[in-house]
Amino acid sequence: MDKLISISQLSYKLNLISPNNKKPKNYILRYWEKEFKQIKPKIINRRRYYSTEQIELIKLVHFLLKNKGMTINGVKKVLNTDINKLDDYNSHSLKANYYKNNLKDKSKKLLNKIRNLKKYGKKITYKS
Repeated sequence: MDKLISISQLSYKLNLISPNNKKPKNYILRYWEKEFKQIKPKIINRRRYYSTEQIELIKLVHFLLKNKGMTINGVKKVLNTDINKLDDYNSHSLKANYYKNNLKDKSKKLLNKIRNLKKYGKKITYKS
């Protein structure tokens, strides 16, 4: 079974946080659910939970809206057409650019973990 993430955890992951009170902006994700029919969270006990496929879709929407400066109608057109499926290997496509940024973020996290391991060494834990 896929790991499900709550709406607040996803807001923190996407850095959708209010600068004043440091609370997540869940209303943005709920608005995107209304606008994009592809975003369908699982609702368990009246709470929204997102699967890994939904998270990737929401990350793509966030990237296109915030980083590329597209409008909501523009993102709808991109999601409704098969342009991404045909254009995955083109280095100038929108989705390829998203994957490049995603890879850069993951590699930065890995490099930081490696630096921390080199700096502090492996933590030794004793189980009793």
